[in-house]
Amino acid sequence: MTHGIRKIVTYTEDTFIEGGKEAPVPLRLFAVAAVLKNPWAGEGFVDDLKPQIHAVAPILGEQITNTLLGLTGGGDAIEAYGKAAVVGSNGEIEHASALIHTLRFGNFYRKAVGAKSYLSFTNVRGGPNCAISIPMMHKHDEGMRSHYLTLQFAINDAPGPDEIVVALGASIGGRPHHRIGDRYQDLADLGSNHA
Repeated sequence: MTHGIRKIVTYTEDTFIEGGKEAPVPLRLFAVAAVLKNPWAGEGFVDDLKPQIHAVAPILGEQITNTLLGLTGGGDAIEAYGKAAVVGSNGEIEHASALIHTLRFGNFYRKAVGAKSYLSFTNVRGGPNCAISIPMMHKHDEGMRSHYLTLQFAINDAPGPDEIVVALGASIGGRPHHRIGDRYQDLADLGSNHA
């Protein structure tokens, strides 16, 4: 596949019971991850990351988004979203960050789901079978705590030392039985952002 993509991994999770109580609507979580060769592997310290960002990030953004939309049934179905990258042990955190913290990557997803909120994220270094954690928030409302979710999974053989895993996550629904209220209730009670 193009630009060193070794494989695409998909993950789905449906939660029917939480806290011993049946969910009125099951929470559905989805992720798509691309495992690819780190485009800066073996080059030592690289000052200008832009050429590879411009070459790789748009391809990843489009391919991962399209695969995720196929899993969820389309952008309108997605309620919460997020992104993550894990760079292998020979890479820099900056390499993971470079591929996901560019509009050339994220705008495919934002536009596909009609989002207003920013894409929450993680970018870490790890090895094969490390946790890939994708924090999510509601695509239209950053204060809707029911959709503060974290999807976590692992890929048993990735990332290798010279690889990067780049992933997008989505939810259909919020946490079952959410009951901590929204951020706006705290603001109203406190009168400000400060406790």
